Amino acid sequence: MIQQRITQYIEKNHLFSSDSKILVALSGGADSVALLRILHTAGYHCEAAHCNFHLRGEESNRDESFVRQLCLKYNIRLHTADFNTTQYAAEKHISIEMAARELRYNWFEEIKNKYRADVIAVAHHQDDSIETMLLNLIRGTGITGLLGIRPRNGAIVRPLLCVNRKEIIQYLQNIEQDYVTDSTNLEDEYTRNKIRLNLLPLMEEINPSVKNSLVETSNYLNNVATIYNKCIAKTKARIVTPEGIRISSLLKEAVPETILFETLHPLGFNSTQIKDIANSLHGQSGKQFASKKWRVIKDREFLLLEEIRSEEKDIPPFQLIKEEKEYTSNFQIPREKGTACFDADKLNEEIYHRKWQIGDTFIPFGMKGKKKISDYLTDRKFSISQKERQWVLCCGERIAWLIGERIDNRFRIDETTKRVVIYKIV
Repeated sequence: MIQQRITQYIEKNHLFSSDSKILVALSGGADSVALLRILHTAGYHCEAAHCNFHLRGEESNRDESFVRQLCLKYNIRLHTADFNTTQYAAEKHISIEMAARELRYNWFEEIKNKYRADVIAVAHHQDDSIETMLLNLIRGTGITGLLGIRPRNGAIVRPLLCVNRKEIIQYLQNIEQDYVTDSTNLEDEYTRNKIRLNLLPLMEEINPSVKNSLVETSNYLNNVATIYNKCIAKTKARIVTPEGIRISSLLKEAVPETILFETLHPLGFNSTQIKDIANSLHGQSGKQFASKKWRVIKDREFLLLEEIRSEEKDIPPFQLIKEEKEYTSNFQIPREKGTACFDADKLNEEIYHRKWQIGDTFIPFGMKGKKKISDYLTDRKFSISQKERQWVLCCGERIAWLIGERIDNRFRIDETTKRVVIYKIV
């Protein structure tokens, strides 16, 4: 019986317990209706959540009306939300499909937190997992992408992954439960629909039991992935340092590009980018590669990994505390790099700080001639990332301090100094 199989699947995968509060994503389609009826009949505490994306005109309103009547009939609390999906997609520059997904899951999380649900149950079933497996294969993926949909992802649980759509429809017919049909599921405009409506039927002509074969392959690969991921984790521990990926260590591995893929793909880098990064390992420093949230910088010894932050670039990651005092013969100049002392009378123009720029020069303390800051940082073996984070303290048009490194000789304390200004990094 389907209900018993699903209950056993829930227990086996520790999706939730008998006293859990479950928020069920209820579209009104066969899968979600079956999920709600099965969990409700099994005695679980369920609440439902329905999104109206207003993408299918009156059909969208029909779906909402149906789920309202269903929840009313079984005395199940229903949460609903209306979204202007088209506008959201345009603002975010993403597809309608992706927009609906973001809106849906963001709202589910809000409702879960607001009403203190333990999990969010969604109605993905075995056929969905097979489609995902094929979709990932077509797009290009690592071993994880061939595992299909997993039973749990954080607070998201999928109790129906042990049954297929045919079994779900049969269950609904047996209990004489109606459901609604999303007309877009019958169109092959979206890639997933093309797989469902065209590719899988063609594969079944070649092998009538292809779905079972794919499920068995996915289960086998899940065991393989467990061993594989342990090996990858040990390899990452050898090559990844606080500075980044050590190139010399990476190149000693049997399959450097595969290690790169497993390290960088979770950060949003695609296969083509990772090939380009692998090809840059023997090249000159300076090349940069970016995903939406991360970037890789090819430096001399490392592939530097940096999270791309949205904060203003002109906001320094530090504060400067200023102190001014009389200069006496027993004054001791601090030697810490985070502290700089100047002759107060020489700081006679506007004082401000900024990022250093190409072409900037200063006279390093103890020297007489000017030196480009770019050359100074290179001599100090600064990485590209460190160079980009370097700030300077300016006095008018002149640089008084390469902050955290060295002051300019023109502002040093000498025998004529009467007052000193001390800047300290906090």
